[in-house]
Amino acid sequence: MTKKKIVVVGGGNGAAVSILALKRNLDLFQPASIINMSDSGGSSGRLREEFNTLPPGDILRALLAMSKYDYYTLRQIFYEQRFSESGKLTNHNLGNLVLTLFAEYSKKFTDSLKAFSQALECVGEVAPVTLEQSHLHARLSNGDVVVGEVNIDRPSYSREHVIEKVWLEPIPELYGRAEAILLEADYIIFGPGSLFTSIIPNVLVNGFNKVLIKSKAKLVYIVGNGYEAEGETGPKSLAGFIETMQSYLPRALDLIIYNMHDLGNAELNFYKEKKWAVVERNINDVDKQYNLIGRPFERAGGGLSKERLTEIFKEVLV
Repeated sequence: MTKKKIVVVGGGNGAAVSILALKRNLDLFQPASIINMSDSGGSSGRLREEFNTLPPGDILRALLAMSKYDYYTLRQIFYEQRFSESGKLTNHNLGNLVLTLFAEYSKKFTDSLKAFSQALECVGEVAPVTLEQSHLHARLSNGDVVVGEVNIDRPSYSREHVIEKVWLEPIPELYGRAEAILLEADYIIFGPGSLFTSIIPNVLVNGFNKVLIKSKAKLVYIVGNGYEAEGETGPKSLAGFIETMQSYLPRALDLIIYNMHDLGNAELNFYKEKKWAVVERNINDVDKQYNLIGRPFERAGGGLSKERLTEIFKEVLV
């Protein structure tokens, strides 16, 4: 049986979970991932500004997820553990520093990724969507423009002002290897994850949508149960997420997988602790053109379940 080539497009934790789900069935799937390069906050933002490098944080998580070794152990060592009382190293993590050092030494960000991928013995390729510097911009419903991914992801403005449009300045070019990966794909999965700050920035890169038009891959969008209540001021309902995602794409989504799990009290408490809000599941408001598949993929206690996503992928992508 020929393996299906599946490309995960996104950034952050959502892309990592999709990679982990695909990685559980390497006999069926050949996973790859294209990762957003507009991150401007935290350790990544500091390194980006100081070294004029691409932000390492999101692609680091994708590489860790793609490793043949245990993701959660790697994440604790390379991502979660932040240095303290360490001078300039304070609040950085090991992974970001390693990728930045590799890039500085080799003079090529892609060589840094290649070497780190070899060290982790990754089972699939992870590529940045672009190799050019760019910043995310958002226009709000009151006409204001917010500059920088971190200022959109962690807004200081009133939550009454919702995001109407996002774009990149300057508009970067699609990385050639990312283009090749997309063109080879049988399925392109968007998400799950933050719509405006993790997923859509990939689509905004010049050349991305042209590739989607040429590609014969089926486009899949995954919508989870929650979104960050204090994060980007985007959609709050299933129909809103789908309509917004579709508005940035050059052709129709072939499949939307949404989480139909009804949250229990323990899960609702977990969401409250995480400051997550629950997506309104307004299925009747979703345009009838879309192929909707509702399946439960909530982790026990709350959050995305890679195990349940694995079964869903086996069901709908094979």
